[in-house]
Amino acid sequence: MIKAILFDLDGTILDRQSSLIKFIDYQYDKFKNYLNHIEKETFKSKFIELDQNGYVWKDRVYKQLIDVFNIIHISADDLLNDYINNFCNHCLPYSNLKATLDWLVSNGYKLGIITNGKYPFQLNNIKALYIEQYMDVILVSDKENIKKPNPLIFERAAKKLEVDLSECLFVGDSFKNDYEASRLAGMHSIYRLNNENELHNETNQIKNLYELTDIILNQNSKKNMF
Repeated sequence: MIKAILFDLDGTILDRQSSLIKFIDYQYDKFKNYLNHIEKETFKSKFIELDQNGYVWKDRVYKQLIDVFNIIHISADDLLNDYINNFCNHCLPYSNLKATLDWLVSNGYKLGIITNGKYPFQLNNIKALYIEQYMDVILVSDKENIKKPNPLIFERAAKKLEVDLSECLFVGDSFKNDYEASRLAGMHSIYRLNNENELHNETNQIKNLYELTDIILNQNSKKNMF
């Protein structure tokens, strides 16, 4: 029986692509005096390319942007600090996030987030979505000194929730780090499609977060669905 639902953050409950585009628009306008020799769309496109869906930390991204566009009189550290301090102000949730969490809480499920990334940067992004109060556990890899796909981070979350791994359902948009890793750790797994990740021939996948409600109800009324 499913007793706890855990989520990845970026690309799963946080619409990171839309949030990043919103942030880049803000940052370009803020530092336009240093960037006005570059078309905004060109700057935005290169940023997104170098970012590689968040897998490249922004210290490297900004250093490359400065080199590619010959940006002067402002440093990579200046731009990075602005990103660290202000990205959270541009965070956007996926649709039906609050409705899904409300349903899960009202039906007695424990909730959590396991995310790779920097701390407290990722925690600030969670707070910006106004969902921290829903969560019984939040694990950020930088703080835990362990990251997905290592099974220990899934085991740590289950232990904190006081449930068995087999009683947990993990939802994430990375096929390797989320779907396969949580399943190998002993959890049930759902692959989150977000129009940015790759399609896989898996039956356990969703496009909308609210699809979880029926999946969980079915899982808890039938054995061996997953």
